[in-house]
Amino acid sequence: MPGKGSPRAAEREDDIVERRTLRDYYIILRERLWIALPLALLISVGYGYHKMQAIPIYGARATMQFEKPETVVTAQGVVDQAVRSDIDLNTYITILGSQTLRTRVLESFKPAELDLLRRAALKRSPPGTAPGSVPPSLGWVQPFSSRNSYVIDINVTHEDPEAAALVANRYVESFMGYLFENAGGANKDAIRYLSEQALRLQRESEAAENELQSYMKQHNLLSLDSSQNLVGDALRKAGMLRDEARLSLMGIEAKMRQIEEYQAQGKNLLEIPEIAGHGAVPSLKAQLSKLQQEQNLLSERYLERHPEMIKKANEIAVTETDLERAKSLAIAELRARQAEVKKQYTAYQEEFDKREKASMNLGDLAVQFRSLQRQADVNKENYMTILKRLNETRTLKGIEKVPVHPLDRAMPSFGPISPNKTSITRTCIGIGVLVFFGVAVGLSFIDDRVKSSWDIESFIGANLLGIIPDLASMKDEEKYTLLLDNKQAPGTEAFLSVYSSIKINSRLDFPKSILVTSTIPGEGKTLISCNVAGSFARHGKKTLLVDCDLRRPMLHRHFKQQNNAGLLAWFDSGGAMEGDLTTNPVLGIIKLSENLFLLCSGGRSKSPTELLENPLFGQLLERLKREFDLIIVDSPPLGAVTDSLLIAERIDEVVYVCRFNRAYRKHIRLYMRALRSGKNEVLGIVLNGLSPRRIEYYSNYRYYRSYKKYYGAQA
Repeated sequence: MPGKGSPRAAEREDDIVERRTLRDYYIILRERLWIALPLALLISVGYGYHKMQAIPIYGARATMQFEKPETVVTAQGVVDQAVRSDIDLNTYITILGSQTLRTRVLESFKPAELDLLRRAALKRSPPGTAPGSVPPSLGWVQPFSSRNSYVIDINVTHEDPEAAALVANRYVESFMGYLFENAGGANKDAIRYLSEQALRLQRESEAAENELQSYMKQHNLLSLDSSQNLVGDALRKAGMLRDEARLSLMGIEAKMRQIEEYQAQGKNLLEIPEIAGHGAVPSLKAQLSKLQQEQNLLSERYLERHPEMIKKANEIAVTETDLERAKSLAIAELRARQAEVKKQYTAYQEEFDKREKASMNLGDLAVQFRSLQRQADVNKENYMTILKRLNETRTLKGIEKVPVHPLDRAMPSFGPISPNKTSITRTCIGIGVLVFFGVAVGLSFIDDRVKSSWDIESFIGANLLGIIPDLASMKDEEKYTLLLDNKQAPGTEAFLSVYSSIKINSRLDFPKSILVTSTIPGEGKTLISCNVAGSFARHGKKTLLVDCDLRRPMLHRHFKQQNNAGLLAWFDSGGAMEGDLTTNPVLGIIKLSENLFLLCSGGRSKSPTELLENPLFGQLLERLKREFDLIIVDSPPLGAVTDSLLIAERIDEVVYVCRFNRAYRKHIRLYMRALRSGKNEVLGIVLNGLSPRRIEYYSNYRYYRSYKKYYGAQA
């Protein structure tokens, strides 16, 4: 089954998801520190500067405390303003936030206080602005109650600290004045009104009493009381009987009119209670309803002409006839009752007239007396009622109170509540951290360049042959000949590791040829070619290093050789294959060390494909493999020209060079696919140009630190 780094893995078209660890994120943050950190600082500092430029706002708080509800006297009319529920407390908070109280507060300020309210706005106004043209500002007033308490706080924010304290205290004073007015204002008006009415009724009562006394003396009515009482009792009794009869008659006549209306409109008389409840009507009505239900049940089983249906219809008809007869009987009884009550009413009316005439004859003189006496009693009773109510109102006014008092006065604050430097600082830090992590991690997802072994083995699908440290600090004449000079340097062990990986991953025996290429220029393929060739030569393999970068040859410079003889010169001379090619002066193979030889380009060419596509080039490589165990070909970058693909057709194996954070993964994956499609054996990729610390971060080659410590101690 193919492994994760096999060629088949690179040919998969499905997306590969990278699994990141905390160590990976640490690497991401470290690599993008100087991009994310300045941007985070710029944004956070800019945000903080913008917020700090806001107009300073000062706060002040005044506190009022309501008394705890207590049991009060249960006198009718006492105004209990104690807070007994959340509804009462919310009502007071609503009043504090109302426009009425705001207007009351604004009207209570003196000219000097209004100037104080305008002071902050005048500072921001253009020079020469008249103070009167700037409206006074109360700021922002917010009343709220403290949880589970009888305390209300009035918070005021204003651009001026003294103005904020002034407004908060004035709100408390105005609110208390409002409560005092509502508690006592209604009683004052009531006392004034009741006093005026009591004086008027007192005068009327005294006048009526004087008139009654004069009439009694004039007509000597003191001995008529007993007779007048007897006649009056009889008259009242006759009047009561007459009124009862009249009311009864009116009720019966109303029922009869209702019956007549129902009969005229064809309504059901059974809706009238007097008919529905009379005699046999209830039982007949229930019997009829029962028969109709039975008929409905029978109709579901039989047709209309069925004997059972006919029988049931006859029973219903008989019952309906009896019901109509019972209703007629009920109406007749009501008519008889009407006539009887009418007769009684006439008799009672005659008796009342008789008693009334007797009373009038007996008490002609007492009538006026009673009238005067009733008038005097009514006036006196009215006077006493008003006087009693006046005394109660005066008493209630003395016991009413406003159950609130100021608790803490508002004082000017020493510092603004906005902008809040502490809060803004925390927010800036939070924004900076978010931007820092967001930019660093975001760029890591956008950046497609090769950085780690995961990019090579999982995404590209190739073997990681080795990691070469950054050798920029070394001189050119030293770093291209590390293996030739047999120096103990960090790069030496890295190239030996690449040598071992090539041997392990190679399936071909010697002699063979290896192509070394890359994606773009500057990735170090020439450096890799030289030192890999030196590694094989150092291990006893007769190795030929061939410079096939015919457009820009560089190998002769690194080994300080002339470039007069070589591939182009040999091809231009006819490409002779006779004799020993190692000693051919036109080909010019140079011996660099005991087992390492160099074949230069022999000049430069703008169209090297003439040589690379010519069969002579392939024949040359085959002849050279008879003389050498290994041929390493240094070629141009695949992303620049197509020369490497032409060379690869005649090469046995390929080593791909990739420089850290330089080439894009998708490009390398594309070129690797092109190489494999040419049936080349791609041994793997060499990751080049990592610093010692990056080697530790981006790979699993932790031996490098130990190697450096060990060889550093020996040096």
